[in-house]
Amino acid sequence: MKWTRTSGILLHPTSLPGKFGIGDLGPAAYRWIDWLVEARQGLWQVLPLGPTGFADSPYASLSTFALNPLLISPETLAAAGDLTAREIAAPPAFPCGQVDYGATIAFKTPLLERAAQRFLARPPSDPRRAAYDLFCQEQADWLEDLGLFLAVKRHHGGQPWTAWPEGIVLRQAHALADWRERLADEIAVQRVLQFLAFEQWTALKDYANERGLQIVGDVPIFCAHDSADVWAHPDLFTLDDHGQPTTIAGVPPDYFSETGQRWGNPLYRWDVMAERGYAWWIARLRATLHTVDIVRIDHFRGFIAYWEIPASEPTAIHGRWVPGPQASVFEAIERELGDLPILAEDLGVITPEVIELRTRFNLPGMKILQFAFDESALRASFGDYARNPFLPHNYTTHFCVYTGTHDNDTAAGWLANSAPQAAQRALAYLGCEAETFPWSLIRAALSSVADLAIVPLQDVLGLGSEARMNLPGTTGNNWTWRMEEGALGEEHAQKLTEMVVLYERG
Repeated sequence: MKWTRTSGILLHPTSLPGKFGIGDLGPAAYRWIDWLVEARQGLWQVLPLGPTGFADSPYASLSTFALNPLLISPETLAAAGDLTAREIAAPPAFPCGQVDYGATIAFKTPLLERAAQRFLARPPSDPRRAAYDLFCQEQADWLEDLGLFLAVKRHHGGQPWTAWPEGIVLRQAHALADWRERLADEIAVQRVLQFLAFEQWTALKDYANERGLQIVGDVPIFCAHDSADVWAHPDLFTLDDHGQPTTIAGVPPDYFSETGQRWGNPLYRWDVMAERGYAWWIARLRATLHTVDIVRIDHFRGFIAYWEIPASEPTAIHGRWVPGPQASVFEAIERELGDLPILAEDLGVITPEVIELRTRFNLPGMKILQFAFDESALRASFGDYARNPFLPHNYTTHFCVYTGTHDNDTAAGWLANSAPQAAQRALAYLGCEAETFPWSLIRAALSSVADLAIVPLQDVLGLGSEARMNLPGTTGNNWTWRMEEGALGEEHAQKLTEMVVLYERG
């Protein structure tokens, strides 16, 4: 793929404003795209769009192929006749500026299910019903498993699939048939919810593309254990005969954590994947590239080697590096899908082999400006280096630079919470005062030679740590931040436009 010089904004759809408890794909999303176009941006980056599981994290999705029904807009459903104006007229008073997932799910799930049941009552001659039938046919490979998985999970009070009765855990034919019959109505509702989510997302994506905006999606390298993907394909993952992981993913101890990170995702059986021509990965990326234009692959270095932790270990200390599939998986994907519009999240301790793999397939890597100023962390991660790899004057073009990502503090929060030496170094490098630090960091990103520059919206708004999206290693109060109605204005668009023109990114 030919990468052109452009810039964009990182904002998950759940962070959009609106009156239904969570950002969705309705009117606010279209206004958001109009604002991006006004600001001369070429990219809108989102986090994974799948239905969330544990701790509401988009990186622990119940399916890597599905969309999150909570993103469905009730207003759009009402316009299509799936809900009535009265049904959406008086939603509860949700908190301002954040998602209360418990309250939102309690309100929105019955509303969406009512819309799905009304949709199923449409006559077969209805054009949308025909579109639904085609959707079910085209997406059957994952949709049927997902519908059954979600229906059985709900029947068992949300318990993980390994706690279900043995027959359905092990996907025995008689159990699958029995549960499909018992939960047929619920499964049908789940299919419709996916159709409605894809219907709304496709319309929004088309609106963006028609205005010259590309959408950057996000694919975590590993799957959540409690997911339809792992339950439906246990032979592709390191599981025992009862579905429990034998080895799990993570990263070893480093400067940031004495015990490393124990993520808990089951690892892939890459030998089985290879025997099958990496068909599952090809299907995964093909599906993702139907919903977005560019894909960021999280933890790209795991394709070269990954940290394998015995599932019985309480921390990541006692793990080992195991070779990954390396170039073979990308060769297979490229044969099937052509040029790869992929960004490689190549942060952390990166070996020459990782750089070689990224370069071979023309995949831009990532630079995080916040990482440039803490010398202690840099030396702990990279040792004695000749040049600081995160300072803009050391970049080459084939990268995507971020002021920070969903896992970082906001720019203002970083400055306030950093060690004094790091903060002083940042202000000196940028030649600014603390009050103007977020926009000075944005200027450094957009003025750099990196082909792509992406800025979290929180930094455009100059918000502090209260607007942080995620604090890795914690499970409370993450993924909840929402932009308040009216927070984003013409002045923000004008400042970005001036930089886009000045630094030739539009």
